[in-house]
Amino acid sequence: MQYRYMGRTGLLVSELCLGAMTFGRETSEADSYAIMERFWEAGGNFIDTADVYSQGISETIVGKWLKDKPRHDLVIATKVRFPMGEGPNDAGLSRKHILAGVEASLKRLGTDYIDLYQVHMWDPGAPLEETLATLDSLVRSGKVRYIGASNYAGYQLQKAVDLSLQHGWEAFSCLQPLYNLLDRSVEWELIPVCEREGIGVIPWSPLRGGWLSGRYRRGMSAPPPNSRVEDATQRGWSEAWEVYDNERTWTILDALFEAAQALGKSPAQAALRWLLEKPCVTAPIIGVRSMAHLEDNLGAAGWQMPAEIQEKLDKVSAMTLVYPYNFLSRFQGRRR
Repeated sequence: MQYRYMGRTGLLVSELCLGAMTFGRETSEADSYAIMERFWEAGGNFIDTADVYSQGISETIVGKWLKDKPRHDLVIATKVRFPMGEGPNDAGLSRKHILAGVEASLKRLGTDYIDLYQVHMWDPGAPLEETLATLDSLVRSGKVRYIGASNYAGYQLQKAVDLSLQHGWEAFSCLQPLYNLLDRSVEWELIPVCEREGIGVIPWSPLRGGWLSGRYRRGMSAPPPNSRVEDATQRGWSEAWEVYDNERTWTILDALFEAAQALGKSPAQAALRWLLEKPCVTAPIIGVRSMAHLEDNLGAAGWQMPAEIQEKLDKVSAMTLVYPYNFLSRFQGRRR
């Protein structure tokens, strides 16, 4: 496992981040411990969870495992924003909810501090100044080391950076967006902001719920039974079958299988490595449900993808630009 700086900070994290969303849900507590132990043995030091994952169960599982580990050697990330109760202030990014959220997360994780505390999504109801000032106070208190954002639009992220700079507050060090071979609209605005402002990128769903894992091939008419995509289809989640069952997806998958064969790697390893080579990407978050998934994903670490294969996957997965990006691209790098 290799290590990378998270954005412009001096924090070194493993090039793969272990996502804990499945812990206590699809993955049993015992299997979750085994997965974290194997990830740690492989050199992984970066684990991402959230208070809302199974309503705190994921954080509790991570905390129990963390108890007999060298805390300083691990980077633990969690999030705040979504409902953790029925009260009017049990959600959002107000000072009240953030302060309650961080105390609850610290207790469940069994730790004195959180390495990376992220706002899980933009909150239109809370003034951004209130949110950022509160996060800054958590860093100053020592309860949080770094802060980040997830599920922000480009203008929202830039506004947050500018306000932090204006007031001398701690700024976001990383962004956690949806980013993979099938979903690249993050490159239109968010990646340029991250490049310019020194923000690291830790993509969620780098295999898009299994679409890029190797299980899906042209000619299929439905997702495999008991798969994440089948579950998403039934629940109306964004990686549902009807969202990606189209010619663009199958063309990308054809190219991914070809690339994997040429590399002597699995399709999942090739898809993860493609993402690892993109600008600003620090560590894709691998949300594994089993030890077999983890072992396969670990094979994405420690090597480089040849430029010609990277370029071929770039080309086949390029998204059709919409206005104003299509217009602006015509004048990129020139004035006339």
